[in-house]
Amino acid sequence: QVQLVDSGGGLVTAGGSLRLSCVASGRTVSRSCVGWFRQAPGKDREFVAWVNWSGTMSHVDDSLKGRLTISRDNAKNTVYLQMNTLKPEDTAVYYCAAFEGWGSSTSQTDYDYWGQGTQVIVSS
Repeated sequence: QVQLVDSGGGLVTAGGSLRLSCVASGRTVSRSCVGWFRQAPGKDREFVAWVNWSGTMSHVDDSLKGRLTISRDNAKNTVYLQMNTLKPEDTAVYYCAAFEGWGSSTSQTDYDYWGQGTQVIVSS
């Protein structure tokens, strides 16, 4: 099993930056793909980014490329989501999620473990 604790959200003005962290624990965390999803008020949860188990491969949703970067430090069991040039439409609850295995996925139904979520609010 994998346990996830995400943090780093907050209130920021448009154009600012935040770095979200997802600390993972559990026997299989080093063999898990970790992703970030977000859910804006009144909207469905959507994919943001994933990083594979080793940190050698990653993918950010096309609509967010250039502003968001995902990375992983397995020595610290932590996955980061660096968010730059934030916009009001980035306001959402951000969740990290994980599934055990060597693959990757943009589909939230493939993820078995979820963090509690961290709120990001971007003011204009």
